[in-house]
Amino acid sequence: MLIDTHCHLDFADFAEERDAIIERAQAANVSQMVTISTRVKKLDVLIEITDKYPSVFCSVGTHPNNADEELDIFSEDLVRLSEHPKIVAIGEAGLDYFYDTVKPEDQKTGFLRHIEAARRTGLPLVIHSRNADDDMAAILKEETGKGAFPFILHCFSSGAELARTGVELGGYLSFSGILTFPKSEELRAIASEVPLDRLLVETDAPYLAPKRWRGKRNEPAYVVNTAEVLAEAKELPFEEMALITTENAFRIFSKMPRI
Repeated sequence: MLIDTHCHLDFADFAEERDAIIERAQAANVSQMVTISTRVKKLDVLIEITDKYPSVFCSVGTHPNNADEELDIFSEDLVRLSEHPKIVAIGEAGLDYFYDTVKPEDQKTGFLRHIEAARRTGLPLVIHSRNADDDMAAILKEETGKGAFPFILHCFSSGAELARTGVELGGYLSFSGILTFPKSEELRAIASEVPLDRLLVETDAPYLAPKRWRGKRNEPAYVVNTAEVLAEAKELPFEEMALITTENAFRIFSKMPRI
């Protein structure tokens, strides 16, 4: 059994065949999925999806590339909305310096509000960090010093130093199809050093299809290939890695029941 801890089932790419996508995931023994919020103001779409599919859960939050659109969303709003039984995480929020579309200060403002919501609710914060290792590490250290909060560095493709910082502060690292790419030797080396109890797998679907399906639209069933490569990096049998990452997912997404 596997859990896709990060996908985007509300995206238009899936609209015409969502039923079939869920069926294919379950046929591949991907028993549960967490579809991740990128705009709080579109949360109703995620809730509708999770209400339809018992195996699908969601988060509430604002992607850093949308931060300027939702500066009127505060920690209190996130805390209140997170009371819904199908919402098991806060985010995704964080820093993205790859695209020069949203001012860093707006991204940081939103990120700090999400951190406070995670601290208050105990729900894990799904963190997006791209080309922002130094600033991300600094914020995580400073904010953890004010009070611990659970977090996941999702779709991890950053450097070894941020990986170490994340683990030292109690965070989890989630690996996507990027881990399987031929040129990702350094990332696989980083993954090999992450403690077993801090590892997760995800698709970030519809993006980043793993090597076996490279060039196709990604979907939750394909998380199997990422778990296979992660098992190779840790020199473990696939079945053991599947069990480890699944148990880790239930630990960090503590509100999510086993279906």
